[in-house]
Amino acid sequence: MENTSNKKVMNVLNGETYKVPPIWLMRQAGRYLPEYKETRKRAGNFLNLCYTPELATEVTLQPIKRFGFDASILFSDILVIPDALGRSVRFVEGEGPRLDPIEAHEIVDLVDRFKSSEEALEFLSPVFDAVTNIRSKLPNETTFLGFCGAPWTVATYIIAGRGTPDQAPSRLFAYKHRHEFSKLLDLLADVSGDYLIKQLRSGADAVQIFDSWSGVLGNSDFDDWCIKPVKRIVDRVRAEIPDAKIIGFPKGSGFNYLDYRSKTGVDCVSLDWSVPHNIAKQMQNKGAIQGNLDPMRLRAGGDALNAGIDDILNNLGHGPLIFNLGHGITPEVPISHVEQMLKRIRG
Repeated sequence: MENTSNKKVMNVLNGETYKVPPIWLMRQAGRYLPEYKETRKRAGNFLNLCYTPELATEVTLQPIKRFGFDASILFSDILVIPDALGRSVRFVEGEGPRLDPIEAHEIVDLVDRFKSSEEALEFLSPVFDAVTNIRSKLPNETTFLGFCGAPWTVATYIIAGRGTPDQAPSRLFAYKHRHEFSKLLDLLADVSGDYLIKQLRSGADAVQIFDSWSGVLGNSDFDDWCIKPVKRIVDRVRAEIPDAKIIGFPKGSGFNYLDYRSKTGVDCVSLDWSVPHNIAKQMQNKGAIQGNLDPMRLRAGGDALNAGIDDILNNLGHGPLIFNLGHGITPEVPISHVEQMLKRIRG
């Protein structure tokens, strides 16, 4: 496909292949960077960091200044959506996010209150201010990605009030209260779709939908609780911005990866590290893919890192590929390992 811009990531999303693929890392603005830790201290707490445009801009730009990644992703969190819906999100140091668990009857009230996204989007206005500010400061060739959490993944936190290993509370809730659960997913899809539209209109070039907990679901549940809500988001965004580019990341979804693009309408599928390259190649024949280096190889460095990089480039480097991790970078990764990875890919 003809190159339409100097943004390599956007060109890959349009189907182009590069000898040296563009690269960015999920959670690239984060705790492995000393400059991030300093900014985080100044913010006082995590949500302040997300909701203060100047600080969110600062941490979003830090990995671009240090490493020159081909894409920058907005510094925020998937749980700003439930926070905007009044679900009292807070982050406990060393433990992670905490919410007040929701009861089935409360979902009806929540849906009635937020029949329009307007109130939630007003709450999130600092995020859109950050998006505009970040875009004005990024190099022209750097793709700027916005994002949201997928409805299923966000719902698991709303229901359980925290992350759980197999999302048993949310699965049980969904089986026992199907009507209310469906209403919650629809609400989250509609607000998230409008949230992405506003990010794109504020300066994002493309967006990614993170479904971090999709891998715990059986086949029919995956279709109902992952595919359909994400398709609802994609359709809502494309109704307003027909040429919007959207990446989907249904982590851990196994063979469900194969049909994810066709069923949801996303342009690119981000793959976790467990996806075999013969499966990835089948998907790449139909469009762009992203991934899928094991984050532990990046943490290990040395020969393990080089071998993982070479395996991806040798198997997937001849089609449209955005090089990335199979999940987010971990706080323990040495900066020298990121530099090693970039040198190995870019030469």
